[in-house]
Amino acid sequence: MTRKLIALEPKRFDSYVSAIEAAGGELSELTPDVDALIWTDYSKPALLAKTIEANPQLRWVQLPFAGVDAFADLLHLPVLFTSAKRSYSEPVAEHALMLAMALGRILPQRVKAKSWGQKHADSLFEEDVVIVGGGGIAQELVRLLAPFRCRVKVVRKRASEPFENFGIAEVVPFDQLDEALARAKFVFLACALTDETRFLFSTARFSAMRSDSYLVNVARGEVVDQEALLAALDAEVIAGAATDVTYPEPLPEGHPMWGRDDLIITPHTADTKPIVERLFAQRLSVNVAAWIAGNPLTGVVDPELGY
Repeated sequence: MTRKLIALEPKRFDSYVSAIEAAGGELSELTPDVDALIWTDYSKPALLAKTIEANPQLRWVQLPFAGVDAFADLLHLPVLFTSAKRSYSEPVAEHALMLAMALGRILPQRVKAKSWGQKHADSLFEEDVVIVGGGGIAQELVRLLAPFRCRVKVVRKRASEPFENFGIAEVVPFDQLDEALARAKFVFLACALTDETRFLFSTARFSAMRSDSYLVNVARGEVVDQEALLAALDAEVIAGAATDVTYPEPLPEGHPMWGRDDLIITPHTADTKPIVERLFAQRLSVNVAAWIAGNPLTGVVDPELGY
């Protein structure tokens, strides 16, 4: 088997080392003859920029997460970037579905209840659903929603491109978002964070939603204007929301988003460290093998789109 030198920086994980070696790669320090780098730290884009600048021989850099907004300023550099997009789709879509069902059954109230209380249930069955974003999470969520016979609209930037919709989702462009929101009972955010989607859900966008609708965010915190969200909940413009992402993270104690009966916050746990390590190792196996064989890589980042 042909072996190729692969650098793994700045942190090494045993599962990643095993995946690289099993795929035929040979782990190496980042020397002048190493042109492939697996980057393992999302919080250090400046260090990655310095590393690439100091190693002009690099041709491929594998980024650690599906979202690459932290590395947006690096994407113009003359290397091929791949992300882990679609690696974590299953657990994140599962988490989104769980949050939606919890909202519909007012679980934030019931888990704290000390009396019988109101009887309330909103079901997903045969409801109108909007998913903002058309990547792996959206596609997996469409699959999970299939048994509920939902009427699903996927709103994505490139509506004309193929979408694995399993025969039940309609795909529409971003300029039809407000029209889609006006019908939707459940709205899921699963898009990349870009200049176009930053604070996409603002006061005006909440006004486009049904007053009995629910918002679930498993994208990035800044896709939603948090002040506008709180105002929409206070004014009952929407019925409830759930988010796995906030800004900042961690969300400080005492923040007005905490402790509400109409808002669920999970601490960015749609995918946890053990889940990420297991699934990213699988992606490394695929891409290292492809790199050695000279085949196309999975998860190539489009620098113009930012994902």
